[in-house]
Amino acid sequence: MAQCQHCGNKSPFISKAVGYCVNCIRSHFDEIRPVIDKAHRKSREAYGLPPTVPQDQNGVLCTFCVNQCRIGLGQRGFCGLRENREGRLVHLAGTKGKGLVDWYHDPLPTNCVADWICPAGTETGYPDYSYSQGPEVGYTNLAVFYEACTFNCLFCQNYHFKRISPTSHKKNAGQLAEAVDDRTACICYFGGDPTPQLPHAIAASREALKRNEGRILRICWETNGSMNRNLLRQMLNLSMQSGGCIKFDLKAFDENLHLALCGVSNRQTLENFQWLGQFTHERPDPPLLVASTLLVPGYIDEEEVGKIARFIASVDPAIPYSLLAFYPQFEMNDLPTTSRSQAEACQKSALKAGLERVRVGNVHLLG
Repeated sequence: MAQCQHCGNKSPFISKAVGYCVNCIRSHFDEIRPVIDKAHRKSREAYGLPPTVPQDQNGVLCTFCVNQCRIGLGQRGFCGLRENREGRLVHLAGTKGKGLVDWYHDPLPTNCVADWICPAGTETGYPDYSYSQGPEVGYTNLAVFYEACTFNCLFCQNYHFKRISPTSHKKNAGQLAEAVDDRTACICYFGGDPTPQLPHAIAASREALKRNEGRILRICWETNGSMNRNLLRQMLNLSMQSGGCIKFDLKAFDENLHLALCGVSNRQTLENFQWLGQFTHERPDPPLLVASTLLVPGYIDEEEVGKIARFIASVDPAIPYSLLAFYPQFEMNDLPTTSRSQAEACQKSALKAGLERVRVGNVHLLG
């Protein structure tokens, strides 16, 4: 049982990595931020990643995401994939020619964030965007894992990607497109996060759609939503025309809580989500935009979910919202799994906020 370093309260829902309870993060963030920032730096240095978002006044600017890194000479950006070499921004990965990425064919229906409302697992989208009037049994999802991220979530469920060196073997966009076979119904990009390598994913998607013209091939994304608007616009076009969806992981609403848990602001994520919301009515079936939140015990509670849900409802109350059970990982491995009572309370909170479709996922993990 950990103790909050600010108020002194003890609780099994305080992570030692964070060091503070959720109430103190919400109310006294400016006072406690130096200690939290130190925890983020420590978690990144262990993997050789830049400890903080570089802001060298004389550095080269990278505009891929919310971080807006100004990378000093000989240094790398926060995601680890951009480097300043002699005053030039060099891409170690994430371009059309080289992606730090891996993939596999996942039989449908699969454990996707959107499986309960997408063409792969339901009757939605048939016959224009789905092969079956129901789950697409016999088809596969090409699951594409990008090994980099623009956030530093202390609860990361896929933190193993941090061990991958940016100088590791890379694959070009054409190789990824070639992995699509005649049983592939959709491509889903996740990670890590696709954001630092979106030019690679976008090029691969366009090539795959060109090679498979005349048949169904949905392009989907699972992302933290921190990319610049130009890249998001290209993602939108690919998903809109193919019948795919864009799944935003809204990790928190309160910016201070997001900074404490993820090390980076969620401002651009919320702005991007709101911008995408204006297109949901253009193709309501299947849903274009989907939201999810990981229910981190002690931190992402019914109050926080209520705030997120009210925000989503203000964009479009019909946007599907998935609440995901937490499993202890990475720096926050001292917390318990999400309890059934927490999940049910959060679901009620989201419905009360005005959302029409709210689901609890990963129920097998509930304590």
